[in-house]
Amino acid sequence: MSFIQKQQDENSPYTQLLMLLGYAVAGIFIFLLIGLAIIVAIYGFGALTNPVILSGGEEKYRPALQILLIAQSVGLFLAPPLLLAITEKKKINVFYGFKKPETNLLLLVFLIMAVSMPFMEWTAVINQKMILPDFLQSIESWMRQKEDEAMQTTLLLLKMQHINELVANLFLIALLPGIAEELMFRGAVQRSFGRIFNNPHVAIWASAFLFSAIHLQFYGFLPRLLLGAGFGYIYYFSGSLWYAMLAHFLNNAYAVCAAWYMQKNNIPLSEADNTSHFAWYGYLISFILTILVFNYFKTKTSKSYEQQLD
Repeated sequence: MSFIQKQQDENSPYTQLLMLLGYAVAGIFIFLLIGLAIIVAIYGFGALTNPVILSGGEEKYRPALQILLIAQSVGLFLAPPLLLAITEKKKINVFYGFKKPETNLLLLVFLIMAVSMPFMEWTAVINQKMILPDFLQSIESWMRQKEDEAMQTTLLLLKMQHINELVANLFLIALLPGIAEELMFRGAVQRSFGRIFNNPHVAIWASAFLFSAIHLQFYGFLPRLLLGAGFGYIYYFSGSLWYAMLAHFLNNAYAVCAAWYMQKNNIPLSEADNTSHFAWYGYLISFILTILVFNYFKTKTSKSYEQQLD
């Protein structure tokens, strides 16, 4: 009789995706209830029937909006992949790949995000100019409405006068989403898609599509799709989720710091939209440099892996 316990096989990737969906539904329900309980403790039971408080429609009610956003990030994105790993009886650092990051690769991630910014700006400007055919005008109106609602929320969150508000936004908008969304979309979803399609490129782009679509910001769909794919390739090349998390954090942190700078210099935040800051060749150079640095990152991660095997 053998007393050696056989290593448990994982569930099928389809089952894992269904589990993620179930955990996400349960997570958003539970954590929103917790968030609402905290809001009631702060503002009283009247907050539950006051849309101004729940939407953070006024600056004095912004903490309520921040609480709900934290609940959403934790319940919808952070908890499900963690619960999936626990269900599969796997160590989280092994299941998703949290190899110790290397300084030179971290610097390359900084460089990737820096050189890609002009090109990403160009995709954002192009996406903002999207116009649907006449027979889809009702859909376009709905998309514009969702975009305006998201922009109103973003502008409210990005109103910063004091350094503590900057730090709070770096946590709420950059750090927490960088960790939670990368765990969900690159760690869990991309991993499952990789097992389904047996093709890393299909898995990366399919995960990026879901990552962009779930935000329901259609006039930012293209840049978010490309960002998601970029994070996916960083994860695929390196085998470590730390680098994708850093890239996601840097992207969001830049937006927060740019908003802080604009307000400190009395520049309207609306001027950041639909504006090109570079000549056409600047965007082309940015695109070429992004591809070159990505390839260099791929080469360095391959060499790093080979050195570990020696």
